Amino acid sequence: MSINKLILGDNLEILKTFEDESIDLIYLDPPFFSNRNYEVIWGDAGEIRSFQDRWSGGMDHYIAWLKERVEQMYRILKPTGSIFLHCDWHADAYIRVEILDKIFGMSNFLNEITWKRTTTHNDSKQGAKQYGRVQDKIFFYAKNLKRFNFYPQFERYTSDYVASSYSKADPDGRRFKASDLSAAKPGGETSYEWKGFKPPLGRYWAYSKENMEEFDRQGRIYYSEKGKPYLKHYLDEMPGNSVDDLWYNCVFKNKIERIGYPTQKPMALLERIIKCSTQEGDIVLDPFVGGGTTVAVADLLNRRWIGIDQSVQAVKVTELRLDKQRDLFSTPFVVQLHKYDYDTLRFANAFEFEGWIIQQFGGTSNIKQRSDFGLDGKMSDNTPIQVKRSDNIGRNVVDNFLSAVKRADKKLYDKNIADKHPIGYILAFSFGKGAIQEVARLKNQENIIIKLVTVEEIVPIAKKPTLKVEISELGKEEKGIREIEFIGIGKSDAGIEFYSWDFNYNSQIGFKASIVLDKEGKQIVKFKAGGTYNVAVKVVDNDGLESIEVVKLKINGKIERQ
Repeated sequence: MSINKLILGDNLEILKTFEDESIDLIYLDPPFFSNRNYEVIWGDAGEIRSFQDRWSGGMDHYIAWLKERVEQMYRILKPTGSIFLHCDWHADAYIRVEILDKIFGMSNFLNEITWKRTTTHNDSKQGAKQYGRVQDKIFFYAKNLKRFNFYPQFERYTSDYVASSYSKADPDGRRFKASDLSAAKPGGETSYEWKGFKPPLGRYWAYSKENMEEFDRQGRIYYSEKGKPYLKHYLDEMPGNSVDDLWYNCVFKNKIERIGYPTQKPMALLERIIKCSTQEGDIVLDPFVGGGTTVAVADLLNRRWIGIDQSVQAVKVTELRLDKQRDLFSTPFVVQLHKYDYDTLRFANAFEFEGWIIQQFGGTSNIKQRSDFGLDGKMSDNTPIQVKRSDNIGRNVVDNFLSAVKRADKKLYDKNIADKHPIGYILAFSFGKGAIQEVARLKNQENIIIKLVTVEEIVPIAKKPTLKVEISELGKEEKGIREIEFIGIGKSDAGIEFYSWDFNYNSQIGFKASIVLDKEGKQIVKFKAGGTYNVAVKVVDNDGLESIEVVKLKINGKIERQ
């Protein structure tokens, strides 16, 4: 759980692999029970399968589909953790009664939050005989009411409230409001006279004389024209209004925040949820990652996170979104797909690849990398593993591995031979004829079993898509501006999902998408004449694999592709 991770797949099956009580916060925004095709947003095979699963049996089936997932979420949530489930009017009552109350318990219900959406439909204008539906519900439950973490959030006072309530100011301009210093009940000696004033009849000073003197020394007492004392409450010391369960100001900051995902949630909404339930280093889970807002905000707030989605496009768009906001101090993250690109694995960092492939194989890597006899990891029974990030592994590797295993643990070596178990495993991309023949000879003549395992036997491998970019100028130069059309042509046996574009590409900082989601692979862009530009395009296929092409343009008297 130490690595931030995006996972492509069915969240039910993935959640089943999580450890009990390992997650601090879960936010889920599952597909709403609208039974309409517009709920299919990305349109790729994974999402369509999920859509069909949800609707095969009406409301009862939908609730059953969601319930078994929430049961897993309850299991993996820490006793100090919370869950926020986002839904709309179609099924909110069923979700609360049939799922959340039954799994979490009615006693652990905390809030029914009403969030006013920023984009609404005026149904009445279209002839609907009802009020416009402009809100969603977010159900907030604790795993354990006595142990859950909660950190109150505040929002700024409105300008009208500040103008009316904090209408007074010190000579230096520091604004404050003045409150009554009297109280209805005594608390010690509180009937004294203060600078000619006593508390009103039947009331008492709210503070002792010593405290009043301290307030006065600090300049925190305001005196009316008649000399009556009031306590100053400075505006700059007030946190604001505490957040209640009506959220109408969690909106998009600007157009740049939008990525083109129809049901994208504002970052302000997720920031409020994450801040109220977690601290830095805590783990946030979004099992329906969608447009990626949850993990994007969690990453910015220095939380660890896990995002799951059955849609390739959802995972890859979220990856691009994370890449765009990252800097040198950002924590690394991994993307777990159904298939992996051969070139990416084959030429990865050797140490990182060793640890990753051993973990995928079910073993534990040797993190010391010293006094290990050249062995890179071990299985749960301590049987050694060696990794070769190469193709066509030869017999010499087998010979050296056999010698290393004997020296590392002779007792285990002898035991595995006696039990007719493998004395070790060699993992590589492919093995040559010599290695295969020697392993066969050792087994047949000396009863020594060495398992040769290809990477493709551990994780599925595919070839990434091919990509080329065609460019052409549209019209003539006007006022020093040239209009250029870019067409990305991607090919993949799995099928092309989408393109992304970076029109200010810098190889030092990497791909930062200007256009995140382009289904057609076609863009028209205006450039100033007399400059040199780097344009990068990524293509993503249905397996989630990608390729990138960088076009260098020099726009002077004519357009030159360098």
